[in-house]
Amino acid sequence: MDDKLLKRNFWESILDDGFNWMLEKGPEILLTVVIFTISYQLLRIILRRIQKVISKRVQKSTTSAESEKRARTLMDILRGTLKVAFWVLFIFILLKEIGLDIAPLLAGAGILGLAVGFGAQELVRDVISGFFMLFEDQIRTGDVAIINGVAGAVEKIELRTVTLRDMQGTVHIFQNGKINSLSNMTKEWSAAVFDIGVSYDSKIPEVIKIMEQVGAELKNDENFKSLIIEAIEIFGLNTFADSALIVKARLKTKPGEQWKVMREFNKRLKDEFDKKGIEIPFPQRTIHHIGQSK
Repeated sequence: MDDKLLKRNFWESILDDGFNWMLEKGPEILLTVVIFTISYQLLRIILRRIQKVISKRVQKSTTSAESEKRARTLMDILRGTLKVAFWVLFIFILLKEIGLDIAPLLAGAGILGLAVGFGAQELVRDVISGFFMLFEDQIRTGDVAIINGVAGAVEKIELRTVTLRDMQGTVHIFQNGKINSLSNMTKEWSAAVFDIGVSYDSKIPEVIKIMEQVGAELKNDENFKSLIIEAIEIFGLNTFADSALIVKARLKTKPGEQWKVMREFNKRLKDEFDKKGIEIPFPQRTIHHIGQSK
């Protein structure tokens, strides 16, 4: 009988302690949960507003679909990071409200974070570089770029790496943190640049007139007018080369279309030069022999 009474008193004591603990800590815990719930909803609203701002920023240089895709990528990264920070903070505060000593946990988390930081410095650098590369819209998937001296089409952009495929089909993968130079050849607009060599006895005004004519015809062609942004720019006689006079010109095109336009312009210009008798010279060398006459 004494054992039964002892057990009953034991459980009654536990229930009383639990009830008192709930009366004392329950309101604080409930208030903490309510505050964090409201804060989480506010965080979601703020993130949606940030996403709209980012969309407007990147839309200046990309299509609407690309803008939304880029904004979504950036916001997923930001949202994931903030969620982790938010829930870690919530758990630590909740544990403190329950009455647990979180000092050892904080110390352990600090040591773990320090160890990970030392071991993953390169990874962190790559991720940060990749984030700013996306945020600043430096390159996009499908662009033609030169990265660290290697030219090719951008196949994939990730937070840690950029994948580039060159003309030979070779795939190059660059760590974002190790990209020292990046040149985007297809951002907003591109240009077909011409260095046209003609013989020294050619009349430069006539050459320029023919180039302007070919450029105008190409711009009005049904198959090419949608690719060319502006009329051809003739900069004039640019260089006195060894065997030719070099006339420089440029055609602004839509991104990535410069090579197609360049090939067609060169073909048409060659045909027109042949009709007008203008020579496109090849390297020549004149040898003067000075000898003693017999």
